Amino acid sequence: MPPTSTSPYRTLPAARRLALVTHALASRREARAAYVQRLVARGGGFRAVTLQGWPAERLAREVVRLNAESAHDELDLLHLLYVELEPAIQSTFLDEAGVRHANGVMDEALEPPYAAADAVARGAAAVRAAHGADGVRYLRTLARYSPDAWPGVAAEAEMPVPDQDGSTPA
Repeated sequence: MPPTSTSPYRTLPAARRLALVTHALASRREARAAYVQRLVARGGGFRAVTLQGWPAERLAREVVRLNAESAHDELDLLHLLYVELEPAIQSTFLDEAGVRHANGVMDEALEPPYAAADAVARGAAAVRAAHGADGVRYLRTLARYSPDAWPGVAAEAEMPVPDQDGSTPA
C-alpha cells in the first residue's frame, strides 16, 4: 500500500511547522534568503529588503500562513525535527532496528538498505508503541522520502497506532 499523498510535514500542527520554520530562519542564513525570495516571487507587495528586515518569527508566520515551503524545504524541516531537534523517535527506531547511531544521527559509513525488513518492522512497532501518532508521522516520512533504504517501511507506516492501553484499534 503506498504512503498517503499528504506530506508528513503538512500533517504537523501549524504551531510545530511555525516553530520549525522559525528555527531554520534563525539558524540558517540560506533558509532566510530562500524564503524571502519565494515570498517576493508570490507577489503581495512585499519587497525583499523589507522581508529581510523582519524578525525570524514574523517571517516564519508569513511562510507558514502562505504554505510557502517547497517539497525540498519540507524534507529539510522534517530532518531538522527528527534528527536535530527531537531525535527521540529516530533513536527509538534505530535502536530497535539495530542500526548504529549517536543520538539519532546514523553512522555516515552505512549504506542503504540500512536494515532488513524484519528489523524495520521491529523498529516501526517500537516507534508506534512509544510515540503514537508522532511516531507514525516519522514512519510516513521514511516511507515517502527513503522507502528503498528501509524495506517494508511503507506498509509499516500504514499500520494502526496502538491505543494508550497498548491495544490496537479495530
